[in-house]
Amino acid sequence: MAGRNLNLVFYADKYHPIQAGSIDGTDTAPHDNAIYRALLCSSAGLYDPLGDPKLIGDPYCTVFVGRLSHLTTEETLHKAMSKYGRVKNLRLVRHIVTGASRGYGFVEFETEKEMRRAYKDAHHSFIDDSQIIVDYSRQQLMPGWIPRRLGGGLGGKKESGQLRFGGRERPFRAPLHPIPYDDLKRLGIPPPPEGRYMSRFEVPSPPRRESSSMDREESSHKGSCKGRHSRRSSSRDIEEYHNRRNSIDMGESFNKAHPDDTEEHHLRGHSIDRNEPYLRGESLERENRHHRRSSDRERHHYERSPVDWEESSRKRSAKMEDGSHQSSRDRQEHSHRRSTRDRKESSRRRSSRDRDDDSRKRHKHGSRYDDKHRRRRSTSRDGSDH
Repeated sequence: MAGRNLNLVFYADKYHPIQAGSIDGTDTAPHDNAIYRALLCSSAGLYDPLGDPKLIGDPYCTVFVGRLSHLTTEETLHKAMSKYGRVKNLRLVRHIVTGASRGYGFVEFETEKEMRRAYKDAHHSFIDDSQIIVDYSRQQLMPGWIPRRLGGGLGGKKESGQLRFGGRERPFRAPLHPIPYDDLKRLGIPPPPEGRYMSRFEVPSPPRRESSSMDREESSHKGSCKGRHSRRSSSRDIEEYHNRRNSIDMGESFNKAHPDDTEEHHLRGHSIDRNEPYLRGESLERENRHHRRSSDRERHHYERSPVDWEESSRKRSAKMEDGSHQSSRDRQEHSHRRSTRDRKESSRRRSSRDRDDDSRKRHKHGSRYDDKHRRRRSTSRDGSDH
């Protein structure tokens, strides 16, 4: 049993200073002065984890980021954590006097799903050459939490001599010795969960949001409404059953009192029953015929032979060729008509031009003849005078 427990661990759900200082969660006495200080703060109620005014946002959507480099700024941290979801709010804790980074901060995401993704994937990643740790907001979600400055906290380094166990970085080891249940119960320390240990390679799940009292009331109201509906439906079914039974009993009593009417009613009902399957079969036959006709049309459309497809394609190509020939013929006729019209127009213009030239020549020749005749007459008149 001891050999099997060497690689098994468990995590703390509730913070107790004495248990946080124990490597297996079974110590019953503090082993350093810082645990005494944390125990005093816890028992006297000197620390209020929810009294910090800087705590804002939804704790179920917030992660704690530790071991940051002192050179890391808000912009660098925002850019690094934006890989895992939409960052809603971010706070890098700084020294109140110097303003230098304290090496840790809080990042709030838009949804709880994005927060769980960062909780799982961002752990042990590097920002500014420094390996970080990522945990959920234990100050708000872990009962009994005491911070490191008051002697509590989780994790730590061996050099400090104040190691704290039970967290994600340093879980409790499964006990190798018998567990002192009576002493743990007396001190209010939760005992180790025997039989429910985890492997050190498993990722512990952060706390989940509890359903509110209003949600529980709504669910109970829905359940009661469903129960009333089911009871109402069952009472309705019972009432219908009783009505059917009463109608059957009344029919039997009527049959006993009027046997002739019963026989006639039985024959009429029998004939109706005989005709009913015939009518039903006729309507079914009509539907089947319609279905077969439509399926035949579809089959004829989709199962045409290659010859049919070739014939149809040949017809389409012939029709397209006829259309192209017709269009070319129309173009030729149009060009021929145009050329004929142009020739006629040019010949008409030529003939009119020739007529104009002839008339001009005639007019010129006539004027020349008149001048010659006039000169001849004038000369003859001059001779007669002498």
